[in-house]
Amino acid sequence: MFWFLLLAMVVVVAAVTLAVIGGGKSAVLQDVAPEQLTDPLPATRPVGRADVEALRLPVTARGYRMADVDDALGRLGAELAERDARIAELESALAGAQATRAGRPDLLKRPENGPQAPWEAPETQDTAPRPDEETGR
Repeated sequence: MFWFLLLAMVVVVAAVTLAVIGGGKSAVLQDVAPEQLTDPLPATRPVGRADVEALRLPVTARGYRMADVDDALGRLGAELAERDARIAELESALAGAQATRAGRPDLLKRPENGPQAPWEAPETQDTAPRPDEETGR
């Protein structure tokens, strides 16, 4: 029994050695092209929720390809910054439109008949009639 197991082990080792070293003209394991990002984010339009959900990053031996992850996160960050700037612009335009509709185009300017600011000198009105008013001239 011992000789049979020893002979079987030698045959298996020899077959594996021949397959790895001299496997003929073709390689035993062919080189596989690295997986590339197949669902890139669209470059011609803004990124939407469906684009982010459909995004599949390629996996490598150590995890995700760092370049693809950096590109995707950079694009998403730029899109978010652009949207935040647009939201701020629209909110300021809305606030200006609401102020104009309320009848006060400039919120920092004191209305003409409104109360006086505490740091301004009080306005005094002259109660004595002017000479032109007496004679009517």
